Amino acid sequence: MKLLNEKYSLSNGNNHLRIVKGSGGLPVIDIENKFAKAVISLQGAHVLSWTPESQEDVIWLSENASFAPGKSVRGGIPICWPWFGAHESDSALPAHGLARTAMWEILCTEELEGGSTRITFTTTPQPENEHMWPADTTVQYLVTIGKKLEVELVTRNNGSDSIIIGQALHTYFNVGDIDKVLLHGLEDNSYLDKLEGFAEKKQRGPVSIEGEVDRVYIDTVSECVIEDKSLKRNITIKKRGSHSTVVWNPWQETAEKLGDMGEDGYKKMLCVESCNAANDVVTIAPGEAHHLWVQYQVLNNP
Repeated sequence: MKLLNEKYSLSNGNNHLRIVKGSGGLPVIDIENKFAKAVISLQGAHVLSWTPESQEDVIWLSENASFAPGKSVRGGIPICWPWFGAHESDSALPAHGLARTAMWEILCTEELEGGSTRITFTTTPQPENEHMWPADTTVQYLVTIGKKLEVELVTRNNGSDSIIIGQALHTYFNVGDIDKVLLHGLEDNSYLDKLEGFAEKKQRGPVSIEGEVDRVYIDTVSECVIEDKSLKRNITIKKRGSHSTVVWNPWQETAEKLGDMGEDGYKKMLCVESCNAANDVVTIAPGEAHHLWVQYQVLNNP
């Protein structure tokens, strides 16, 4: 920690950044500036918390989340990369790829003009995951903490052949009461219903959660808004480089089977994931890069 802090810590007025020991002994970055506070784990470059000034945390993290080397964390913003869901040809490989359990390195930390804080991460093949790695590929992840939270996942193909990737920023949002939440922006979009064998259906009106939901909305590029009537706020989700959106809530029975959602945790969360999934996987030509960019903002809704 000492060497990391000597190289990457920041302290300037209201802007602070330091690397500390987090739950399970895993290193985390603790950030505070005039706009917000945040916590990011170096394992998975996993955003665990983002709390804008005068708001409750926007990111949901299970009270029963497990923190251990090589283990995924329930909540936050897991990075699913270089595939989403089950691997298409090898069921022995982990769901959602390698990124969310890999250790990421800090490339740089910086205070931006205006007072926001940006951290740039990368990760590279290791003996335990190099068999899952797209050949001759580099990946970077930029996280900007401010009044808005911006995350950008950049995959660059350095090889001589095209590569295909699937990915998602698997964001768990903290809500006051799932019964009082509406998700706008997906009206009239088609979706694949995982609970019914990926049957294609049509969304009518805003999305409400009244039971288990696991859907891949296809051909989606518009802004989404989580209307949280309990916390009296709207969370806006803008994205680029993604034409698919996953909406997920396990509801009670599946949450109990998962074992790490916490008591009635499903009532306090909603996943709205900006993806390249289903028919939206990305082909990256040699020498080219793909950018998956997402911006979150909280607006009060009296």
